[in-house]
Amino acid sequence: QVQLVESGGGLVQAGGSLRLSCAASGSIFSINNMAWYRQAPGRQRELVAGITSDGVIKYADSVKGRFTISRDNAKNTVYLQMNSLKPEDTAVYYCNADIQATTWDITYRYWGQGTQVTVSS
Repeated sequence: QVQLVESGGGLVQAGGSLRLSCAASGSIFSINNMAWYRQAPGRQRELVAGITSDGVIKYADSVKGRFTISRDNAKNTVYLQMNSLKPEDTAVYYCNADIQATTWDITYRYWGQGTQVTVSS
C-alpha cells in the first residue's frame, strides 16, 4: 500500500518561511509527477506547484518567485520551500504523486492527508 506523509506546516507571520515535505512509502516502482495543491476555506483546491520526473516545473502565478518545488528521487520525497509568505497563502496544503506500484501496474494518483499553513498578518 502506498502512503504519502506530509510535514512542515504551521503558523508563521507574514514575510516568513516554511518548508513542506511529502514522503512516499510502500510498494513503489516509479513516481512520475509530484505536486502540491492547496485549499483555503470556501475555495476550490488549486495547484500550487508541480514537478515531473524529468524536473520540469510549473508554478501557479500567485506563488512564482516566492515558492520553490524540488524532489529527491532517492528518498521518494517532494518539497515545497515557501518564502515571503502572505496571509492569502493560508490553506491546507496537500501533496500528490503519480505512482506505479509494480512493473505491471497502471499509474495511480495518491494524495497526502494535508497539512495546515496559517500566515498571520
